[in-house]
Amino acid sequence: MFPAAEKEVENMQLLTTQHLETVPTPLAVNSGLHVAIISDGNGRWATSRGLPRSAGHRAGAESARRIIEAAPRIGIRTLTLFALSSANWKRPAAEVNAILRLLHEYLLIETSHCIEEGVRLSVIGRRDRIPATLRQAIVDSEAATAGGKRLHLRLAIDYSAREAIYHAACRFYKVTELSPESFSNVLAEVLRGGSTEVDLLIRTGGEQRLSDFLLWECAFAEFVFLPKRWPDFGVADLESAVQEFGRRERTRGALPDAIAG
Repeated sequence: MFPAAEKEVENMQLLTTQHLETVPTPLAVNSGLHVAIISDGNGRWATSRGLPRSAGHRAGAESARRIIEAAPRIGIRTLTLFALSSANWKRPAAEVNAILRLLHEYLLIETSHCIEEGVRLSVIGRRDRIPATLRQAIVDSEAATAGGKRLHLRLAIDYSAREAIYHAACRFYKVTELSPESFSNVLAEVLRGGSTEVDLLIRTGGEQRLSDFLLWECAFAEFVFLPKRWPDFGVADLESAVQEFGRRERTRGALPDAIAG
C-alpha cells in the first residue's frame, strides 16, 4: 500500500512477516453481512517492539488492506473501519498528523485498486477539522468508486457516534414522518456514507467497549473482542469471527423458534 523504499516500512515489514497469513478458502456464510471493526492496538504494537507509534499505524494500514481484500470472499458486503475517532484529537499532534497523512496516502494510492475490485468507498464523520487536501481526496475517492458493487467500505474519520446522533436529532424535527426508520434515514444523511445496521462488531487490542462507535447501528450487533492487536489481525482471524457470528442465535429480544413453537 505504501512505497517499499521507505525505511520505516521496510523495518515494519521485516518485523511483521511472521504474522502474515495466506488467504484461506472462502467461508460458506450468509451474504450481505455488515462487519464493523474497531482496529485498536497499533501504537502498543509498535512501542512493544521499540518502534515509533507511527510504525504501528502503518502496520495497521497493511492489516486493513488484507482484510478489505478478503472481506467480499467471506460474505461481507459492508465493512466499516474505525480509522480516527473524534476523541483521538486529544492525542499528541504528531501522532494525529501521522494518521491523517497515512489516510491521505491510502486514498491516493488505493482508489484505483478499489475501482478494479468493485469496492465503493465512503467516509463517515466530520470533515471540517481535517486538512483540505485530505478532504478533497475523500471527495475524489468517493466519486471515483461510487459504482463499486462487491463491497461497501466505510472509513470512520473524525467520527463520534454521539455527535452524529445529536446532529441527526437536530434535523429530525423537520421530518414529517416520525419513526425509527425515518430517523435512520436522517442519520444516514448526516453520516454521508449511509447508516446500516451492523451484524458483527469486532474489536482488537484487548479492550471491551464501543468507544463511541456506531451506537445506533450496533443496537443488535454481535460483539467479538480479541486480545490480538490490530497489526497482528489477519484474514484467518476475520474468518474465525464470522464463523463465531454464524454460531450465535440472534433472537433480537424474541424467543428462539424452538422455544416459542
